[in-house]
Amino acid sequence: MSNALAAEKSPYLLQHADNPVAWLPWGEAAFAQARAEDKPVFLSIGYSTCHWCHVMAHESFESPEVAAILNAHFVAIKVDREERPDVDKVYMAYVQALTGHGGWPLSAWLTPELKPFYGGTYFPPEDRHGRPGFPAILQAIAAGWQNERDKLVAESERVLGTLREYHSGRRAEPETGETPPLAVAAGEAYEKCFQYFYEAFDAAHGGFGGAPKFPRASNLNFLFRVAAIQGVASETGAEAVRLAASTLRAMARGGIHDQVGGGYHRYSVDETWFVPHFEKMLYDQAQIAINCLEARQATGDERFAWMARDIFDYVQRDLTGPAGGFFTAEDADSPVHGEDATAGHGHGQAEGAFYVWSATELRALLGDDAPFVAAHFVVLDAGHVGGQLDPHGEFRGKNILAQRSSLLDPAKRFSLTPEQANDRLMGALEKLRAARATRPRPLLDDKVVTANNGLMISALARGAAVPAEALADQQAGYLAAAVCAAEFVQRELYDAGRGVLFRCWRKGRGLNEGFAEDYAYFIQGLLDLYEASFDLRWLQWAEALQTKMDRLFWDEARGGYFNSAAGDAAIVLRLREDYDGAEPAPSSVAAMNLLRLAVIFHDDTQRGRGVRCVEAFRAQWSTTPHGMPQMLCALELALEAPRQVVLVGDGGSADFRALVAVAHEGLGPRRALLAVADDAQRTWWAARAPWMAGMFPLDGRATAYVCEDYACRAPVTTVTELRSLLGGK
Repeated sequence: MSNALAAEKSPYLLQHADNPVAWLPWGEAAFAQARAEDKPVFLSIGYSTCHWCHVMAHESFESPEVAAILNAHFVAIKVDREERPDVDKVYMAYVQALTGHGGWPLSAWLTPELKPFYGGTYFPPEDRHGRPGFPAILQAIAAGWQNERDKLVAESERVLGTLREYHSGRRAEPETGETPPLAVAAGEAYEKCFQYFYEAFDAAHGGFGGAPKFPRASNLNFLFRVAAIQGVASETGAEAVRLAASTLRAMARGGIHDQVGGGYHRYSVDETWFVPHFEKMLYDQAQIAINCLEARQATGDERFAWMARDIFDYVQRDLTGPAGGFFTAEDADSPVHGEDATAGHGHGQAEGAFYVWSATELRALLGDDAPFVAAHFVVLDAGHVGGQLDPHGEFRGKNILAQRSSLLDPAKRFSLTPEQANDRLMGALEKLRAARATRPRPLLDDKVVTANNGLMISALARGAAVPAEALADQQAGYLAAAVCAAEFVQRELYDAGRGVLFRCWRKGRGLNEGFAEDYAYFIQGLLDLYEASFDLRWLQWAEALQTKMDRLFWDEARGGYFNSAAGDAAIVLRLREDYDGAEPAPSSVAAMNLLRLAVIFHDDTQRGRGVRCVEAFRAQWSTTPHGMPQMLCALELALEAPRQVVLVGDGGSADFRALVAVAHEGLGPRRALLAVADDAQRTWWAARAPWMAGMFPLDGRATAYVCEDYACRAPVTTVTELRSLLGGK
């Protein structure tokens, strides 16, 4: 018999609808039941593509014995963290403070007033290595609630008080004398952050630190901003590019990169990027694509453009809905197929089953090409994953396709030219892609999340604009896809009457209004879409959404943005996120958005708010700058003189498009890119930005005006002249 989750839309909640646990969704009905029955709440938070969430579900939540304990002593609530990031972040902060680490599934025990008093992540179904299993913990907490409730509540208040003090900004700061000017603090933070990444860089395998390795895109964003500010040819700039580019190349060679179908998995469990955790997240695809595009701008190396194209191909093929919105993720686990159909957790599922290959399969599929492919990917008959990299034996006899050497090595071995080797490899991968399409696919989380769609719109818009041979034949399609997604959000996830975004869509709009990250990421996407298309509706909407975001989330007392809007009594702690993790903190992105809008409109109010947003997190980025590398990127616009490039002329003409390409081709200081491409745009800009009123085409030709610190250089009409003004070759 199904529980109350059967009426939900979330794929994650629906995965638990047939559990014997009497799950309830987050909401007043569940809270009222806890109060009426005087029971503690067991809160379980995860997401549909989370491998360890599946493991705990199979081991514990599908167990009638465990369910009996939960149902007798607790009110059990399930939360999809992608639907309610505000709830997730509150209790994740608690678990991290309590245990020193976090992750999913997140398990927390709360009072009926929703105050946490114990928590952790994954718990095994039985006692292991001297640690109690999940049933034993449930029994102990149930007994504690009956016999020592005062102690549990007191502990809850103590930890919550500590968290409130930390997030209120009242925590003690070391005495350092006078606060240095922002420019001085920023310079020191940039230097300190760069030094951190320089020292943490893994020269052998790329990336930073050891296993596990995550493709944390904000790290590379920071390094590319260092290169842009210092100059890519400077010593520091060249080193920053080397660290970032080497990391991207290593990721592209590794098993974290889906060599057959494109795109990137969530992270690598080892230091060589070889064995991935196989789930694929939309937010990773979007951010890594931007890293690749900036690497192309910084180096001129077309391989990075091909890497971006690989991601876009995957997203457009497998993560794009028929109406244009982008889906959230694909699962790490999938049904075991063929000769291995009886393997995998006892449930016919195994992590990576969709992606791995036996040598026998490859020989049968590839025929004469099999030895060449096996040499390139070091395929072994016995499989090449073992030991600590395969603790559960899921990959026994299997191979994860990862490039262990340059394609030149197998080309030489098989007497092929580089071109012949590449063609042979591409043909073989196409065969494998077709064969893999017949396998049972991982679960697709087909929620459309506003925040993640904003990130993908940014990536596609920039992919449509950066000039590169590898992208040229697809760029019109990239722009169309970005526009289609923005229109989807406008149609399905926006209440125009109230001016508010909603968080999720799946078979209709969800109930939850957008959170700070939805506004920040989507506004960024609209600004990037404007600079790729020069369609004023995206700029106008971005400005309106920024105003709404300020009203809903701005922390008037301290600056920066709360994760959630005021007024939700179920949120026991209203947080401002201060860490740029797998996704950047909303305030880090919002600070950049505000400063970009200020440059466009010469708006001192927006500039002041943007600077205050940066200042609000000075304690974090000045002491541990590598924790907020995305916020450091915003410092550039907070400190540098405003720069604009204004293009005027016929937006459809070849000479206009040529100037646009130059404006996007290099990696340099941030400039607002604006256009007056028709009469309607001229009328709007005349009212909105009078400083552009005197800008007209010269002699009927597309013309560029390059401005800095409210003064414009003499207009130019040729690609060579504009490139020179922008500091290019």
